[in-house]
Amino acid sequence: MTTRQVEHEIVAEAPASTVYELIARVENWPQIFPPTIYAEQVEAGDGAERIRIWATANGTAKSWTSRRTLDPQRWTIAFRQEVSAPPVAAMGGTWKIEPLSASRCRIRLLHDYRAIDDDPDAVRWIDEAVDRNSRSELAALRANVEAAVADDGLSFSFEDTVRVDGSAKDVYDFINEAGAWEQRLPHVARVALTESTPGLQELEMETRARDGSTHTTRSYRVTLPYHRIAYKQVTLPALMTLHTGMWTFTDDDHGVTATSQHTVVLNPDAIARVLGDDATIDDARTYVRGALSANSRATLGHAKDYAEKKR
Repeated sequence: MTTRQVEHEIVAEAPASTVYELIARVENWPQIFPPTIYAEQVEAGDGAERIRIWATANGTAKSWTSRRTLDPQRWTIAFRQEVSAPPVAAMGGTWKIEPLSASRCRIRLLHDYRAIDDDPDAVRWIDEAVDRNSRSELAALRANVEAAVADDGLSFSFEDTVRVDGSAKDVYDFINEAGAWEQRLPHVARVALTESTPGLQELEMETRARDGSTHTTRSYRVTLPYHRIAYKQVTLPALMTLHTGMWTFTDDDHGVTATSQHTVVLNPDAIARVLGDDATIDDARTYVRGALSANSRATLGHAKDYAEKKR
């Protein structure tokens, strides 16, 4: 079988150590890499780890598990997929961060891969996916790390929590069964949920705002029964360039703690158009947080009622 090798690179106005740390912490990936829906560390020890990734490739959502070897002294991270998703037979590579100065570095992303049975159509599909994702990831990485260094206030996170006198499974079920939200949640005008792969959902939803207007979003969701549902919006309202979130459900002796967590990056070019010429970044943060929190609190409240009636 033929192994193909490709390399992509970009230069970022950020210290090499900052870039390395951002890539090394896999939980950052949904925020910094557009194709990544969710990623988690499965095992770790002595410079090596096992991670699971859910991501899109050429518009198709896939999941795989990889092993990584991290070298913080040389600022390199080698990775190898354990079991690749068809049509990929094998995939691996290396991140290399090379300092150009104290505040500037070159980021190189190397891949090697094989297609199942060397199928020409599969090779072409992988070539396109690797090239598109690599360019997208590097550009997004540069933008995000430079924004982090600049601390421009566009990125923020927050959460809403309720206590439920019920079981985590019942609260989880309410959030997992998003296809029923049109009947269960007043702020949802229309919903379409598909789950072609167990545990990996695509959700399109039309939501009513407090002023009566509606907007449509599309998200990928990773469901991890019965404690977590992670999601990433891929069709966004105008004020946001990124929105990821996490529903978590934690049982204890007295019930369930149910939390909705959001991470947002604002779109500065849309602030004046959406909120008026005098609106500031702080105004946009307040507006977006208010809108998302209102929907989260409403959903958590209905999930609480649902779970408590199940007791």
